[in-house]
Amino acid sequence: MIRRGMQALLRDMRHAVLPELVLAGGRRADLVSLSDKGEIWIIEIKSSIEDFRVDRKWPEYRLCCDRFFFATHPGVPTEIFPEECGLFLSDGYGAHLLREAPEHRLPPATRKAVTLTYSRTAAERLMQAELAACEKWPGV
Repeated sequence: MIRRGMQALLRDMRHAVLPELVLAGGRRADLVSLSDKGEIWIIEIKSSIEDFRVDRKWPEYRLCCDRFFFATHPGVPTEIFPEECGLFLSDGYGAHLLREAPEHRLPPATRKAVTLTYSRTAAERLMQAELAACEKWPGV
């Protein structure tokens, strides 16, 4: 539900979004977004207080993006999220920004590596989808 709402908002903001992107070091970001200006955002989805408490990998994500956000739903108290991170609230149909994330521009080499990973993953997923469609509907 949270992811669906976030993807709708990011699409409206003209961002290209990839869910579940594996970054350098093997960590998997919930959503990685590429703006029309080339800015890289990572959005970590948290569906409960417990989900936030047990997951401490998120500080590493800041090394792979220009802005880092959390996204949650109205049932989770927003005060649990660190002030130094952006915050979205999603209801499954859309989302809205509660707090802007500070910008911390990526070094050029890191930007290139993340962009390459993003691009290759997107192309690979598109190819897999096309192959699956061909198998399901021969002649398409």
